Amino acid sequence: MAEHPDFDICVIGAGIAGASVAAELADKARVLLVERESQPGYHTTGRSAALFSTTYGPSVIRALSRASEPFYNNPPPGFDRPLLTPRGALMIARDDQMESLDALQRELVGAAGVERLDGTAARALVPLLRTGHVAAAIFEHFAQDIDVHALHQGYLRQFRARGGTFVANAGIDAIRHGSGGWTIEAGSERFQAATIVNAAGAWADVVAEMAGIAPVGLVPKRRTAAIIALPEGTTAHHWPMVIDIDEEFYAKPDAGRLLISPADETPSEPCDAQPDEYDVAIAVDRVETAFEIEVRRIENKWAGLRTFAADKNPVVGWGDARRSFFWLAGQGGYGIQTAPALARLAAAQLLGTAPERAIMDQGVDLESMLPGRPMLHK
Repeated sequence: MAEHPDFDICVIGAGIAGASVAAELADKARVLLVERESQPGYHTTGRSAALFSTTYGPSVIRALSRASEPFYNNPPPGFDRPLLTPRGALMIARDDQMESLDALQRELVGAAGVERLDGTAARALVPLLRTGHVAAAIFEHFAQDIDVHALHQGYLRQFRARGGTFVANAGIDAIRHGSGGWTIEAGSERFQAATIVNAAGAWADVVAEMAGIAPVGLVPKRRTAAIIALPEGTTAHHWPMVIDIDEEFYAKPDAGRLLISPADETPSEPCDAQPDEYDVAIAVDRVETAFEIEVRRIENKWAGLRTFAADKNPVVGWGDARRSFFWLAGQGGYGIQTAPALARLAAAQLLGTAPERAIMDQGVDLESMLPGRPMLHK
């Protein structure tokens, strides 16, 4: 078995969570980033709908998104620019969904760039919405598309430029702790590290159990998506993303076509998720109900896993009394848009420094993300 020099920190998982925190740490510590697949970001990062919104998700997610916005608007050298392009998000409600719309509007009081629209105004933004389907909507003007590939590759380049070591095709077989720290075995490779960062996404609980750390009850959930053609002559590049207020589906323009999803959250074992034909059919039915579209063919389809804790907040913090096993998991569907702020917060905790004031000033509640928080197992 090949032995390697000791590392200060081993980050397990090279999706957006692992790549971003590894990049933040690499100029301050000897960092190893290990990935089970041949390409980083294969399972979840590369299968995202990629919308940046500061009004979407639980309160800690919205705070992390606000704190990440300056990074997206002015990325450091080495990142392709721009990372964000204008899109907008239109959250639509039928007559029977007005209670949900009203509740969201109350929650977003004072948020910048948020406007309530009637059905006619919603159809003016997205002319293919069926007459009478939308009773009212909330339009978020400042929602933007994220260039996920540019973001992820930018972090990986930064990590390497700062001296980090990346190893692919390194599925973890065993993790042991001894007097010298952690020993991580992956195939014919053996690595030593003082600290482990568990950024393994859907496999995070599996990695924890390998290390003798109590799992936190993370549940991977399958999300299905498909690409369909737009009616002939339709130009949709300027449309906002359309999201059902109860998240029964969403639809987003994508290179002259339409990306659709039933917004499913089907519990799954950690795996290479594949689309289910029934979920694709649900997406088609819901889109045909909301839009004047007849879907004759599915051009492409895929699925990804979004991993959630019970309260849907991320799991970030130390998982053992000796402070050598760190959780960075459970980001659900928000991992990409929150990555810049969450990576810097995690790096500060790992290095024993104070969190950035600019991030905390956005209202980030660190205790709401701790592995031992009371709501985690409820």
